[in-house]
Amino acid sequence: MANKNNYAVIGIGQFGSSVCETLAEAHQDILAIDKNEDVVNEYANMVTRAVIADAQDEEAMRELDLGSFDNVYISVGNIQASIMATLIVKELDAKNIICKAENENHARVLEKIGADYVVRPERDMARRMVFHQLHLNIANYLILNHELTLAEIEVKSPDFCEHTLKELNLRDTYQVNVIAIVSGEQVNKLPQADDMLHYGDHISVVGDVGSIQKLSSVIANE
Repeated sequence: MANKNNYAVIGIGQFGSSVCETLAEAHQDILAIDKNEDVVNEYANMVTRAVIADAQDEEAMRELDLGSFDNVYISVGNIQASIMATLIVKELDAKNIICKAENENHARVLEKIGADYVVRPERDMARRMVFHQLHLNIANYLILNHELTLAEIEVKSPDFCEHTLKELNLRDTYQVNVIAIVSGEQVNKLPQADDMLHYGDHISVVGDVGSIQKLSSVIANE
C-alpha cells in the first residue's frame, strides 16, 4: 500500500474527479473543494471531506488550512479562477501545488506564480500516444520535467543479456541511470553494479528523451 498523505483537490470537474477517484482507491486522505453543491454531494462519500467553497475566496481557503496539506491539486476550469487559486494556495505555503492548465499561456503563468507542477491532460495524452507508437519497444514512460524522463524498457538484445550493469556501463554509454530491474515477479529497487540483466527483464531508466530513445533502439531489438 502507498504511504498515506493528505491531498486537497480544488475543482471537481473531469480532471479533478479522476484525481479524487484515484486517490480514494489508494486510501489517501482527500479534501475535495468545489463551488457546485451537486458535485460536492456526489463525491462526499468517496473522499475524506467535501466542502462547498469558491477557489477565489481567500478567507475560505485559509479556513480550510490548505497550507498543511502535502499536495494540492488545482483543476478549476476557469483560467482566472485557476490563477487566483494558485496565488492563494502558494501564499498559504502549500508544500506541493499541481495545476491543470488549459493552454500554453495559462501553463506559463501558473509556473511563474509558483505552481510546482503543471499538467495539460489533452496535450500530455496525445504526446504519450504518439511517443508509444513511435517507440513500441518502450513499455511505459513518464515525463518528470523538461529534462528528465522515466521509461520502462524490455531487455531483448543478446548484447545486453547475461551482462552486469558494470559491464554494460549504461550511464557513460547512453547517459541513463538504471533505477529498477524487474525479473519475472522479482523487483530489484536498488540495482547494484554486479546485478545482471536477463532476456525479458524490464529495466526502469531515467534520462533525457534522446538518450532513452537511443538505448531502447538497441536493447529492445532481438
